[in-house]
Amino acid sequence: MKYYLGLDVGGTNLATAVVDYDCNIISRASMPAGAGRSIEEITDDMAAVSRMAVDNAGLQMADLVSWGIGMPSCVNAKTNLLVHANCFGWKNVPIYDYLEGKLPLPVKIENDANCAAYGEAVAGAAKGHKNVLMLTLGTGVGGGIILDGRIYAGADNMGAELGHTKLVFEGESCTCGQKGCLEAYASATALIRFYCRETGMDVDDVNAEMIFKAASVEEEAACRVVSDYIDHLAAGISSFITIFRPEVIILGGGVANAGEQLLAPLRKRLEYFTFGASEIGVPPVVKAGLGNDAGLIGAAFLGQR
Repeated sequence: MKYYLGLDVGGTNLATAVVDYDCNIISRASMPAGAGRSIEEITDDMAAVSRMAVDNAGLQMADLVSWGIGMPSCVNAKTNLLVHANCFGWKNVPIYDYLEGKLPLPVKIENDANCAAYGEAVAGAAKGHKNVLMLTLGTGVGGGIILDGRIYAGADNMGAELGHTKLVFEGESCTCGQKGCLEAYASATALIRFYCRETGMDVDDVNAEMIFKAASVEEEAACRVVSDYIDHLAAGISSFITIFRPEVIILGGGVANAGEQLLAPLRKRLEYFTFGASEIGVPPVVKAGLGNDAGLIGAAFLGQR
C-alpha cells in the first residue's frame, strides 16, 4: 500500500493528512498557523504537523511516497519562488530552500485552489472527469483548472487566477489592487458589500447565508442583490466555459452552501450567457463534494497521478 502526505497551509491553521492510494484519509493533524512569525518558525511547524499525521497513522516516513503542500500563493516555475502569500506577508520567498531536509520526502508545492480542484477531480464531485474547472466562492474567488487530468497553471505556473479576470472595466475595487475583477463581484465579500449598500447594514453583522435566507422569503433587497450576484457569477463562468469547455464546473466555498438556490438560477443564466449553448450545451455545474478535504487530498497527490 502506498501512502501520501498532504498539507493545506492557511492563514489560520496548518492542516495535514495521510492519504492512501484509494484517496482515503487515514489520519489527520493540525495546529495554528501563527501567521505573524518568521518563515523559519512556520516552515518548522509545517514539518512538525506533518510528522504528527504520520505518527497518528502508525506509519514511518519510509512508508510515505511524497509530501504535497497547498499554499495560498503560487510558486513561479521559472524562479522557484513563492510569489505572494498575503496571509503571511511573504513575497518572493525561496520556499523550497526553507523546507529542504525538514522531511525525508520529495516535496511538491501548488496553489491551494489548484489543490482543491485536483482533489475534487481525483476523489470528489468531478471524479472520473479529466477536464474540470473549479471556483471557490468565499472571502475571495479562488480558481483551479484541470486539463487532461493535470493541473493547468500556465507556462510559469502563475495562471488560473480566475477570480482576477476582468468582468467590468474600471469597476469595483478588488483586493488585488485592480478594478472590475470577478472577485469584486462574485465573492461572499462582494455579496455582503452589495447587500449592505442596499440596506445600510454593517458588513460585520451580515454573512452570505443570511442574505440567501432573506432572499428565500422574498425580502426585496436580498432578492435583488442575489439576482445581480448570480448574473455576475454567470457572466464570469460563461467566459471560462467558452475558453476551456470543461466537462464539469465545481463550486466550493461558503456561497456554494446555498445549494440549488444558487445553482438552479445559475444554470439557467449560463444557458443564456454562454456562446454556443443552444448548439452544444453547457457543462453541468455542481457543488463541491469534499469540503476542506479537497485541498488535502489534492495536495497529497501532487505529481503522483
